[in-house]
Amino acid sequence: MADFTSGFWSPFIAIATIVSIVACLLLLIVNSKKPVRTADNTTGHVWDGDLREANNPLPRWWSGLFVITIVFALIYLWLYPGLGASAGSLKWSQAGQHEAEAKALAEEMAPLYAKFQAKPVSELIGDPHARAIGERLFLNNCAQCHGSDGRGAKGFPNLTDGDWLYGNAPEQIVETIAKGRNGVMPALGAAVGGAAEVEQLAQYVLSLSGSATDPVKAELGKGRFAVCAACHGPEGAARRRAAVGRVDHQRRQGQHDAGLGHEAHRRPDPRPRVLRPRPVAARAGGRFEVTRRRPGPPPGRPPFHPPSCTWPKRRR
Repeated sequence: MADFTSGFWSPFIAIATIVSIVACLLLLIVNSKKPVRTADNTTGHVWDGDLREANNPLPRWWSGLFVITIVFALIYLWLYPGLGASAGSLKWSQAGQHEAEAKALAEEMAPLYAKFQAKPVSELIGDPHARAIGERLFLNNCAQCHGSDGRGAKGFPNLTDGDWLYGNAPEQIVETIAKGRNGVMPALGAAVGGAAEVEQLAQYVLSLSGSATDPVKAELGKGRFAVCAACHGPEGAARRRAAVGRVDHQRRQGQHDAGLGHEAHRRPDPRPRVLRPRPVAARAGGRFEVTRRRPGPPPGRPPFHPPSCTWPKRRR
């Protein structure tokens, strides 16, 4: 109620609320008066020839509940927000309650993370407790894109292989988790050509790493790789630190087909979802553990891709 863009709505809602409560109270008062009794105790209204409306007062229990409802509404509007932009006497808000609960949770979890704060990631790898915490944090914050087993999906990097885009040092992994990463490849679909040309270029890119491709399409796409060579080099070996080399084909294989004609890939910043920076180290330790416990797929086996969510076809 405090985010009105105009000064009209706050008093309008407050007045409408008060008028509604007063109208309910007047309705109760009017109907609580004893009606004038007639000989047959009816109002004189007759339906279907023999159905008559009795002239009885409202039951006391019903009137009592009505009064309690009105009193409750007045007390609530006095204590809590409800009358337009009024914050109420308690000054309560959803944002304030969320901040208080988050602060209480941080204080409750502080002793748990205190013993991990001073340890480097290399020591956390051997701590089963730290790995268990890192695994839960990974499942809650990272598995949506990278998969519960860390092997990624089409368009999302595989975290269990030996390919690294931004370095495999513990400090670099912590930086990736805490700050996210920006993809540097712009949309090149218009520069390459149509959908057929993009497919040919994608086949050639896959052929650089020895993946199974269509040799005819790969040969046709070889000449179009000049668009990519400025960053990836004439043979696909990355020249720049953030560019992807041909040895990283498993991680970016799913992005070659789609990334050529779309905007640059962005790994989101997970900090809004993690209330404290201290669990980041545990997540980095969990990343090392995923790599150590679950090796990548053996040569010749395609990377794991979870099934896509599609509606079943209707039977005819």
